[in-house]
Formats: sequence, structure tokens, C-alpha cells
Amino acid sequence: MFREPWEAQAFAMTLLLHERGLFTWSEWARVLGEAIRAAEVNGDDQDGSGYYRHWLAALEWLVSAKDIASPQALVDRRAAWDRAAHATPHGAPIWLENDPQSKM
Repeated sequence: MFREPWEAQAFAMTLLLHERGLFTWSEWARVLGEAIRAAEVNGDDQDGSGYYRHWLAALEWLVSAKDIASPQALVDRRAAWDRAAHATPHGAPIWLENDPQSKM
């Protein structure tokens, strides 16, 4: 079902946020549908391979719109993961703690 661990994590985060009442399934379906339609309009993902990228985009939009996390916090976290990925040896798990700028 998931090609990469991050896809499963995005799925799990979505379920958890829904279970905590932060959004309804109808809200989620609408936002995910909008993310997929936007990608299709832009010619992205004609084969469905980017489904979880759109899932993540929808999740990021919702948490920002609901003031769960600010857009800047999302940008900062994405940058931290990118730095951690670049600092991690090939084939090793990527941990946020590997970010050279981490204060963890």
C-alpha cells in the first residue's frame, strides 16, 4: 500500500488528527480532492504515482488553515528533514536528529 515510510506516516498523522476532532472526513475528502485536481490541472501525476505527495499537500494545507501549525513551521520542518536527509549516509534511516542544525 505504501511505497515509502513517509507515506505511511502521513496517512497515520491524518488519521490521528481526524480522531482528535481537528477535521471531519468530508473536510479531508474535499481538501484532498482539491489537491489532486490542482495537480491534474498542472499536468502533474498523470499515472497516480504522486498520490501521497498530494495527500501530504492536503494535510499541510489543513493543519495550516486550522492553525495547528503555521506555514512557516511547515517550511522550517521540511527544510530540517531535507538537511537531515543530506546528512544521512545512503541506505541509513533518516532521522530528524541528523539535521546538522537540530537543537534536539
